Amino acid sequence: MAPSDAELATHALSEEGSFRFPSFSASDAVTLGLSLRKRFRGTSRYVKGKGLVISIQTIAGHTLFACTVGDLGHTNGIGDVSLDSWSCIEGMVSVVRRTGHSSFYVEKGMSAMGKTPKQMGIQGELCVNGGAFPIWLENALCCPIAVVACYSGSSQDDHNLVVSTIRDYLNKLARENGPPPPTMPASMTTQHESKEWSSEPVGPSEHIQRIGSPFEQREEH
Repeated sequence: MAPSDAELATHALSEEGSFRFPSFSASDAVTLGLSLRKRFRGTSRYVKGKGLVISIQTIAGHTLFACTVGDLGHTNGIGDVSLDSWSCIEGMVSVVRRTGHSSFYVEKGMSAMGKTPKQMGIQGELCVNGGAFPIWLENALCCPIAVVACYSGSSQDDHNLVVSTIRDYLNKLARENGPPPPTMPASMTTQHESKEWSSEPVGPSEHIQRIGSPFEQREEH
């Protein structure tokens, strides 16, 4: 049985929490964009003549990567992509900027609640169609830093393409960087810091008192 819209929305939300970057640069954007292009060219949709537009932007709207896979016009009058494709992808990116969530999550979340974009306050040039995904940093929880988006007209296929490419890229980064260096145990750190306060041995209870605030005033008897 196919998953419900609520289940798809929940899964999309978990992907946003799982796939976060240690850092994100213009070089990362180019690598991701080229990977998206390569993956799409290997799909049956591309073989059947389907086209794709890709856009990676900062959350402020600066373009880091943009690409069209396919052609606008052929001699037979049928194009792989259209001029409207770029309008759609910009509308999808705007949804991420507005909500902080992937456009697929917003689409399926609204459907699960039985709400329309107008009822949710999503109007104007915003386009609720899967395929735009926020780039979050591991140590920055205030807002996404960038948006990766692609549009071919298939909401779930476009979302899956973006998410699988981001997932594999993060796995590649993890393999290249290796495990983090070991950290100093907390007990060793406490012992080292205590020596800075006192050069003479202290008992456990006195030690706790010594490493308190140096501005404490003790009651005189």
